[in-house]
Amino acid sequence: MNSIFTYMFLGLSLAAPVGPVNAAQLDTGIKNGFFHAWIFGIGALTADTIYMVMVYVGVAHVIELPFIKTLLWLFGCFVLTYTGIENLLTLHKIELDMRFGRNIPLRRSLFSGFFMSLLNPLTILFWLGIYGSILAEAAESSTQNQILLYSMAVISGILTWDLTMAFLSSGARRFLSTGVLKGISVVSSLSMIGFGIYFGLEAYKVLF
Repeated sequence: MNSIFTYMFLGLSLAAPVGPVNAAQLDTGIKNGFFHAWIFGIGALTADTIYMVMVYVGVAHVIELPFIKTLLWLFGCFVLTYTGIENLLTLHKIELDMRFGRNIPLRRSLFSGFFMSLLNPLTILFWLGIYGSILAEAAESSTQNQILLYSMAVISGILTWDLTMAFLSSGARRFLSTGVLKGISVVSSLSMIGFGIYFGLEAYKVLF
């Protein structure tokens, strides 16, 4: 049980650092509420799980090919920059959202979280490095069933963080002023654009 809680804490720690996915989830919660932020996190977790499975079955080495890496950098640049700019252009809607709410289907938040995490090079490199190391260490002293259990514990930790982010972002709608909410949205949007530019520069280095 101690090992399970250790891996749950590991998953929580892995999900906590501020990055483009967390920034987008925060922005989603501020504009659309708890369920949209939570579903966004579920979408991102689905992409994370796909990469965990890829690492587990040993096909992740394909991602390390230069051509694939370049495509990932370019996709990440486009998705994050586009999303950040779109969020900045819709800042004026936050006040209306606070009063009336937005009629946005939950599946849109689900797919947004999924594709942002799936096409985020940081997510890919992160799981290749961190989860790959976890598997290598666990394989030396654990059975396949134990490794599966530890992996589920990591996912549980990530899910706990997603719930926390959803509560924080939706709670901000109730206790903060519209001006502060817009400020938070601006910061998260600029963060996404910054990561997008970084990914674009990395793609440029590989190409030229």
